Amino acid sequence: MNIRAIQTGSVRIKSAQVQGRGRGLRRRLAIFADRDWTEWLPTYAWVIEHPEGVIVVDTGQGTHLLESALHPYRRWEVAFRIEPDQEIGPQLRALGIGPRDVKQVVLTHLHIDHDGGLAHFPRSEILVSRGELRNARGWMGRARGYLPHRWPSWFDPVPLDLTAGTFGPFAASKRLTQAGDVVAVATPGHTPDHLSVAVAAGGITYFLAGDASYSEELMLAGQVDGVCADDELAGRTLGAIRRLSKQRPTVYLPTHDSESAARLAGGRVVAAPVEDDERRSGD
Repeated sequence: MNIRAIQTGSVRIKSAQVQGRGRGLRRRLAIFADRDWTEWLPTYAWVIEHPEGVIVVDTGQGTHLLESALHPYRRWEVAFRIEPDQEIGPQLRALGIGPRDVKQVVLTHLHIDHDGGLAHFPRSEILVSRGELRNARGWMGRARGYLPHRWPSWFDPVPLDLTAGTFGPFAASKRLTQAGDVVAVATPGHTPDHLSVAVAAGGITYFLAGDASYSEELMLAGQVDGVCADDELAGRTLGAIRRLSKQRPTVYLPTHDSESAARLAGGRVVAAPVEDDERRSGD
């Protein structure tokens, strides 16, 4: 089994989106008042070359994101940079992976920089959390910042229902392979039904985190982002990821972390964090 990082262009966002300021509604509104932008960050998609078939996790950006948009968030709070040959389809073809080779596409969530390459997978089974799909559809979905009107006409994903079967500290999960070495886990926060994908290979768990956090550093700090709807829920998700990294060697791979590809290539695992209760007991 092999995991590849595919960079599908770059994105700039407001700093207050990456690291939330305040709580609740005030935290979400702070993004629009923020004048500070991040540097250009990568947008990664992930390719799992598995004996049971190729699995793609997220499809990255598409060049259609460069078109003008009326949604206020798209106009003033995010900027994309991508060339046609940086979309995931051409990059997979360059690796010798054609559309028929991709067994499944798993979307961590349906934000525009994660589903932007859907058009390249008309023959693949596409899995999306049932709740995420419900929240993204229609005019209400557009009001929430999704772009359902840009989905391919054939887009008919399989709703993914995570069950009560645990995976480490995660209460809900779903095996995606017969071997049980690729598992979807519930990581609500960035969106209410956000999921991540854990891949077990060679004694290491590779955690394809989507936007559970924007970086490993923020995950370890327990710092929620600026767009999550529920501070406590997002914080619990970050805590579960930290506990996982204590239970087993874990390589943490968020979509927009500039170090993700290097961590994957080097097998650099998360340094086991010291939780607050352990700090207190050692005083």
